[in-house]
Amino acid sequence: MTLPDHAPVRHKRKRQAFPLVLVGPAVFMLLLVGLFPLIYSVIVSFQGLTMTDEDTSFQGIANYAQLFHDQRLWESIFHTVLITVIALPLELVFGLMMALLLLEPIRGRQVFVALLVLPTMISPIVAGATWRLLFDNHFGPLNQIIGWIAGHPTPLLWTVVPDLVYPSILICEIWQWTPFMFLLLLAALSGVDRSAGEAAEIDGASYWQRLWHIELPSIAPVMTVAILIRALDLARVFDVVWALTKGGPGTMTETVSIYAYVQGFQQFETSYTAAISFLIIALLSVLVAAAVRKVEFVR
Repeated sequence: MTLPDHAPVRHKRKRQAFPLVLVGPAVFMLLLVGLFPLIYSVIVSFQGLTMTDEDTSFQGIANYAQLFHDQRLWESIFHTVLITVIALPLELVFGLMMALLLLEPIRGRQVFVALLVLPTMISPIVAGATWRLLFDNHFGPLNQIIGWIAGHPTPLLWTVVPDLVYPSILICEIWQWTPFMFLLLLAALSGVDRSAGEAAEIDGASYWQRLWHIELPSIAPVMTVAILIRALDLARVFDVVWALTKGGPGTMTETVSIYAYVQGFQQFETSYTAAISFLIIALLSVLVAAAVRKVEFVR
């Protein structure tokens, strides 16, 4: 008995559909978990939902218009940008220095690398709470060490005094996430072809010339990805700042994530919080698209 002529075609379609059947449930769950809340938030942002008013009628762009008159929102965006533009370059430079230091094989290298990446394994909220204890003006060891060096007690209010709150946030942020940069850059530098550097060394190039003209251009794609990842992470920084200062003193260190949290979960301005979220998404999308276009390896 012979099969019909269309039987091979039917079997081929089944074979092609089988992988789709396997990944279908996972794709459905991702869409359900990710896409549905996004669409629902868009709908809510055009409504007037609050803790006391369940107004689901269409409010137009009232919530979005309010964004442009909310001075506290734009101040929180400025605070977020300020933390980002200071912390990100320092993390990159320190991470690169650590990677260059441990690039050459030394005794105990694996142990040092494992110890250096430990801060990234700690939850940011736990890291912030730990540093708050370290900064404590009565019992914190940091003030005690400074007092020993100064020769007299120095009860510095790290998380209260306006001149010290940003340094305390930056110290915690850089301490925790510099190892992330270090790990990526170390992996990238380990894969750089040594022959070009050795040839340049024979021609008389100095260490800094080889670093600047050979090694850094070779790891530029990885470095760009690392910068993008950390920039996006810093743009939504919440845990460390909340644990250290809760946005204080006043609203001096209030980031945009903290402001959205206050609006959504303390003042219960649900629809307005959704509008804030989409403003931030739009701003980040523009910045990321502009950055990606400049990356050579995606051209």
